[in-house]
Amino acid sequence: MNGPLFPPGGGGVDGADAQTMAAVRSMQMLMESCPGKTAVSGVMGFALGGAFGLFMASMQYDTPLATNPNAAAITSLPLRQQLKQGFRDLGSRSFSSAKNFGKVGAIFAGTECCIEGFRAKNDLKNGVMAGCITGGVLAAPAGPQAAALGCAGFAAFSLAIDSYMRRPSETD
Repeated sequence: MNGPLFPPGGGGVDGADAQTMAAVRSMQMLMESCPGKTAVSGVMGFALGGAFGLFMASMQYDTPLATNPNAAAITSLPLRQQLKQGFRDLGSRSFSSAKNFGKVGAIFAGTECCIEGFRAKNDLKNGVMAGCITGGVLAAPAGPQAAALGCAGFAAFSLAIDSYMRRPSETD
C-alpha cells in the first residue's frame, strides 16, 4: 500500500507512527457510521454547492445588461456600489445553492446508509430507494404529485449514477 501515509519501500503499516494510525482509524470509524457519513456528505455538498452557486451566479453577469430588468437601476449607481451589490448577490446565491446541495447530500447519504444497514446488503437497490425517499422528501412541500415525480426522478438519477460507478473498469 503506497500513499502519503504509507511510503513505498517497506515502510508500510509498521513504519507509520501511532498517532497517524490512530487518525486513520478514527476517520475510518467516522466514515463507517451513518451520522458520520451524513455529516460529511452534508459538509461536502455545502462546499460543492457554494462553488457551483458562485460559478452560476457569476454567469448571470456575463449576459448583456439590456436583457437584465434591473440594468437601469444598477448602471445608474457608482462603480463602488455596483461592485458591492454584485458581490452581495454572488454571496447570497452561492449560500443558497450551498444550503440546497448540503441538504440533498445529507438526506441522501443518511437515508442510503440507514437502508444499507437495515437490509445488510450493498447493492443498487439501496441507492434507488434512498433516491426515491430523498426526491420525495424534497418535493413533498409542493404536493403529492410533485413528491411522486421527485421520487421517480431522483431514483432514476441514482440508478444511472450507481450503475455507471459500479461497472467494472477496463483494467479488471
